[in-house]
Amino acid sequence: MTSPATSTTSSDRKRLRDLLPNFKFVGSNWQPGPLNFLTDVPGVLVHRQEIFSDDHAENTGVTCILPRKDWFRSACYAAVFSFNGAGELTGSHWIRETGLLHSPIVLTNSYSVGAAYQGIYEYAISRHASPGEPVDWLLLPVVGETFDGYVNDITRLPVSSSHVVHGIERASSKPVKEGNTGGGTGNICHSFKGGTGSSSRVIPGFDTEQQDKLYTVSVLVQANYGRRSHLRIGNVPVGQILHEQNQQASVGNKSASQGDQDVSPQDKRVGRTDGSIIVIIATDAPLHPLQLERLAKRATVGLARVGGNGLNGCGDIFLAFSTAHHIPVQTASAVDPFKPSPNITAAIDDATINALFEAVADATEESILNALCMAETLTGHLGHTLEALPQDKVKNIVEQYDAFQTRLSSNRG
Repeated sequence: MTSPATSTTSSDRKRLRDLLPNFKFVGSNWQPGPLNFLTDVPGVLVHRQEIFSDDHAENTGVTCILPRKDWFRSACYAAVFSFNGAGELTGSHWIRETGLLHSPIVLTNSYSVGAAYQGIYEYAISRHASPGEPVDWLLLPVVGETFDGYVNDITRLPVSSSHVVHGIERASSKPVKEGNTGGGTGNICHSFKGGTGSSSRVIPGFDTEQQDKLYTVSVLVQANYGRRSHLRIGNVPVGQILHEQNQQASVGNKSASQGDQDVSPQDKRVGRTDGSIIVIIATDAPLHPLQLERLAKRATVGLARVGGNGLNGCGDIFLAFSTAHHIPVQTASAVDPFKPSPNITAAIDDATINALFEAVADATEESILNALCMAETLTGHLGHTLEALPQDKVKNIVEQYDAFQTRLSSNRG
């Protein structure tokens, strides 16, 4: 038995900024938006659903992102970057071909891409197709995936097209719960419970009339990758320290081979530690597709800061879109395709784009850490358990490390 239940995370789990109020980002100090979430970009809508079964074998879900409410007829400029391509993002060929996004973005598990794809079509057909009439519009659905088969019996195919229709219909500007929610319900991140996380940054700039204007860059991740020992929070090797603490707790075990020295017991239980991450980047800054591809590439910087290395089996795929332009699509019957007609659009001067690059790196880093911080311990398929990041230990490690670095700097001075 499955249900599109919407679970809530425990009240004792804290986002990064609440857990570590003095946390300093390595790259810059751009401030977050009012929600510190993807929907800080005006017009962007999000919905998430979790799917659980009574026997605890099904632990998966769906995240639906609408670039704007009228995504069907009004496209955004967009671009895709693949840091490592062991994953799927449907519709990416069309985005690369045209630089346009005119589909919802649905994130789910690896085996449910087909159901999500069909769900987007079912939604569009119910609203834009006339019975008995030929379809005269083009839609290539955008669906991304991460594999959640450790705690989810992925072979049951619990996600249906109706979940996606439901998500598109109910997407809103409210922030959704993070952690093991939506498409990230069954995800693993650095061998802890991972999943969905988000963050945003606000950048001061100018509009086309050189008047002051604030631009927002927001990120949502579905994080399902990484070794425990590689996890870093700021400049602190948190994963390595936790790994060493675990080793000390099991000092009696002398049988580990040299090749296993940097692999935690949790890594060994989980097996694969390469995994995947999907990063969705939204902005209201006027960027053309080539600039958006450059923006998407900078998500790699944020991923690397936390400890992602783009290993061979990783599906590290990033999509960036801008809501600044409204590009008409589905216009085949209204225009002459052999008479070129320009759309007049403005774009950020490349010489002024650096703050946007920094914002993507920072927001990606914080989104991953929010996913880790908000995720809860989950026991699922075959009794497999994913432990939540131990927030009290992390807080203690980071604060002690920062205090040591401060004393060291003072002594050097």
